[in-house]
Amino acid sequence: MRLPDEQLRAGHIPADLYRQIPPGTHAGKVVIVQEAPRNYRGPILLTLALTGGATLVILMIALTLHIAAAGAVAVLSATGGIGVTLKRPTVRTK
Repeated sequence: MRLPDEQLRAGHIPADLYRQIPPGTHAGKVVIVQEAPRNYRGPILLTLALTGGATLVILMIALTLHIAAAGAVAVLSATGGIGVTLKRPTVRTK
């Protein structure tokens, strides 16, 4: 028995806890309550959910803006209000 948990499971009371028991108390009837170890599953899942949700919202906003911009360009180009001309630079060799 090297760890305090093993001592408590075996029914042995460590010396520092034994000194805290009031005199005249039967050591066999003492119940030692330990705090449960911290569980990190909840905070990790919450962080992943928040990150995934924020990413999804940003992607949906980007998709919506992309569709709105494409629609606006299509309407304006169909009505003659806007035109886009692409010119490729020509390379002249001497």
